[in-house]
Amino acid sequence: MAWAVATAAALVVAAAVLSPASVASASNAEGDALYALRRALKDPRGVLQSWDPTLVNPCTWFHVTCNRDNRVTRVDLGNSNLSGNLVPELGHLEHLQYLELYKNNIQGTIPAELGNLKSLISLDLYNNNITGNIPRELGMMKSLVFLRLNDNHLTGPVPRELTKISSLKVIDVSNNDLCGTIPTSGPFEHIPLSNFDNNPRMEGPELQGLATYDTNC
Repeated sequence: MAWAVATAAALVVAAAVLSPASVASASNAEGDALYALRRALKDPRGVLQSWDPTLVNPCTWFHVTCNRDNRVTRVDLGNSNLSGNLVPELGHLEHLQYLELYKNNIQGTIPAELGNLKSLISLDLYNNNITGNIPRELGMMKSLVFLRLNDNHLTGPVPRELTKISSLKVIDVSNNDLCGTIPTSGPFEHIPLSNFDNNPRMEGPELQGLATYDTNC
């Protein structure tokens, strides 16, 4: 009898582990992350209506692009009249290359977890109502080429961790409320000063060894 009970229990556990629901859940972490974003956003145009968490993966959702392995590589939600907040779950999209959320009405802060997006090439959050600091964790995105955060309400200094991203070609943080001095090392050597315009508390380019970058912050 004890053997029969143990066998039955083992079969129940195996069925739970191998059930379609649990397999789908295991393979749908990226869908879970995107659905967390959907829940955090107001969507008056219904552009996220196809984001159905019961599907095996999010590759059939509108505005989402996947690679041949069904991993999310692109999220295109620019100019979609969205409001609400970004979510830390976005950091789970480890194959994401393009995150396009420009020209919306997104509030709140930039999650530090976005620094986990090691494959990200373009982060476009410009023309929103984002507040808070630029997370220093963004310096971990070693594939980043385009970082456009202009026309928000960001405060604090430009993180020096960004100077370590050798791939960075474009950074625009104009029209915010940033402070301190403008980095001049690494990729910042070739960034036009106009990309830092209209930050009233910024003090101009840093002088290596002579001025601290966080003065007035």
